[in-house]
Formats: sequence, structure tokens, C-alpha cells
Amino acid sequence: MTKSTFQFDFKDLKLTLPQIERVIGYRQGEPHETISELISEILKESETICTIKAEYRIFNDVHFNNSGKTVEINNLVFNIKKVVYSQIKKSESIAIFLCTAGEEIGIRSRKSMKDGDLLRGYIYDVIGSEIVEAAADLMQDELEKTMISSAKKITNRYSPGYCSWDVAEQHQLFQLMADNFCGIRLTPSALMDPMKSVSGFIGIGKNVRRNPYTCNLCDMKDCIYRRIKA
Repeated sequence: MTKSTFQFDFKDLKLTLPQIERVIGYRQGEPHETISELISEILKESETICTIKAEYRIFNDVHFNNSGKTVEINNLVFNIKKVVYSQIKKSESIAIFLCTAGEEIGIRSRKSMKDGDLLRGYIYDVIGSEIVEAAADLMQDELEKTMISSAKKITNRYSPGYCSWDVAEQHQLFQLMADNFCGIRLTPSALMDPMKSVSGFIGIGKNVRRNPYTCNLCDMKDCIYRRIKA
């Protein structure tokens, strides 16, 4: 097993005000000065409150079952379903990854909501999601660079809870990442703590590919990323 860990500076993520505005639902040119000021304030605040970590571990002991659409990693069987299976079935290895924005931004989102400031709480929540996805992008880019040296490629990343993959399988995933660098814990209901965290698989091999856009593969019609990328 190969392991790599990362701690990113907020500025590495290159998040912008227009990006957050698009996720919230504003179109370019729409008047929203008050909202923009609040987003800018929270982006600035996020520079100091977020502890942004990521890691991946590469497992070579992987076996694919075409009829069941499952993959076995170190004797643990993951029922990843048809869509994810189709994207990683040609992999020679699997990188299991974790990434987190840390606890504080989620704490502030929940506190704002509890105090009745729903807008501020929502913006904390959106920015927290963008932070962890941007950090996961950086982690994935680093994995891709590492694989190039051995003439291998990677797939997109896929997480439990998406494309019909049961989120409960987080429990098996965390068995392989029990002492994780990111400090992420798992609740009995398979939710991650800190809340602004992501996990999943990335396939590795000579005959796989990383697609620039895969929303057409997924059946989550209400995903916020579908709205801004479609």
C-alpha cells in the first residue's frame, strides 16, 4: 500500500466570489451587492478557520466481479453499482481518498442557522462544500502526476452516496482508513465528522481515463454541481 498526505493552504484552492455566487444561484450581472459582501467576508474568514487536509492510499489487492458489479479490496467487498463499476472496472489498483475542510466552518454554519441567520449559515455551508471539493481536486491532480511516472492514468473520483452506491459502505471504506491523517470520524449512520469532508475511490491503471465532465452518468438530478456545470 502507498500512502500520501496533504495539507493545503486556503489560497491554494483559488476560490473566487463569482464561483460562490454561481453555486448559490446568481447569474452574472444580477444585482446582489449585500450577498456579495457577505460571501467576500466569509471567504476571507475561511482563510484562517479551515484546516484543509487530504490523503490517499493505493491498494493493489483489488478484484472486480462483473456480474455483481462489486470490487473487493483487501477482503472487503464494495457493491459500487453499475455506473461506478463501469468507470473503474479496468483499474489495476484503487486509491481510497479522504479530504476535509476541518470542523470550524461547519460549526459556524450550524451556529448561524441556530441563531436565525439562515443566509449566513447557508453561505458557510456552500463555501465549506466548495473548499473540500477544491482540495479533493488538488489531491487528485497530485495523484495523477505521480501515476504519470509509471505510465498509468486515473479515473474520476467516486463517493459512497452517489450513482446508487449505498452511503452505508462508508463503514467498510473507513476500515481501510481507520488511522486517517485527516482525522475524519464516521457516525453510526455513515455520516462523516467533520461534516465538510469527502471520501471515495479513484481507479488507477493503463486502460482507464479521467473524464472532464461526468454528470450525464449520474442520476442525482438535484445536485448543485449539475446546475452550475451543465
